Amino acid sequence: MINMTSGLFQFVTLTIFALGAGIFFFVTGLRWLSRKRLIENTPTSKIRSLAMGLVEIFGEIVPREKFTAPLSGNDCVYYKYQIEEYRSSGKSSRWVEIDAGEQRSIFYAKDETGMVFVNPDGAQIEIPPGVELSSGIRKDPPENIKLFLKSRGLSYEGFLGINKSMRFKEWHLAPGDKVYIMGTASDNPLVADGRAQRGVEDIMIMRGEHEKFYYISDKPEKAVLKSLQRRVLGSLIGGGFLIVAAVILWIFILRP
Repeated sequence: MINMTSGLFQFVTLTIFALGAGIFFFVTGLRWLSRKRLIENTPTSKIRSLAMGLVEIFGEIVPREKFTAPLSGNDCVYYKYQIEEYRSSGKSSRWVEIDAGEQRSIFYAKDETGMVFVNPDGAQIEIPPGVELSSGIRKDPPENIKLFLKSRGLSYEGFLGINKSMRFKEWHLAPGDKVYIMGTASDNPLVADGRAQRGVEDIMIMRGEHEKFYYISDKPEKAVLKSLQRRVLGSLIGGGFLIVAAVILWIFILRP
C-alpha cells in the first residue's frame, strides 16, 4: 500500500511538472512570436531619417569610449564574461560559476547616412561567445587569463599545484562590428536641444519607457528572424507536447 501511494505521488508530481513546464514553454513561444512579428512589421530606418519612437537600424559600431575585455584583451564597448569550475561533491559533479561580470558603454551606430548615439543599458544583447577556452590537467590557461584570475583573487591551480578543470567564456562588441538594433529613439540627453556634435543628430536609441523590447544582435535582420523562428517553433511544439502529455497522464490518474 505504501509503495502504491508513493508511486501515485511520484506520478502526480511528474504530471504537474510536465504541465507547468509545458505552459512555460508555450507562453515563452508566444512571447517570441510577438517579438518576431514586431521585427517583421518594423521597417529598417536609415540613421539620417530616424523618427522618435520604436526604430530598427543596422550599422557599424563607432566607439565613444573604449575599454578592454578581460579575457580576450580586445578593445570593446560591451563585454560579459563567465568563469566556471568543475567540482565534485560525493557522487555528484557539476560546473559551478565562480566569477562573472559585465560592462556596457554608450557608443555610436553608423551607416552610410550618419551616426546616432546608442545607450545599451537595459538591452537584451545576443551575440556568440568571442572566447571559449578551458583549462585542466596538463593544460594551462593563457597568460592574460592567469593574470586576470590573480587580479580577481582566483587560481587555476588546486591541491599540489594540479590544474583545476575550468571554463572561460567571453562575449564582446568591438569597434567596427555590425549590429542590428531595435529600440526607442528619444531625445539625446548628451546633446543640447537644437545642436549636434560630430554630425550626430540630437537622438539616442535606448530602452523606452513604454516600448519595453530593446534588442541588440551582431546578426542582420534575416538571421535574427530565422533564430526567432526556431525558438518559436521549438517552444510552441515542445510546450504543446508537454501539455498534451500532462493531460493524458492526468486522465490516466483519474481513470477508475
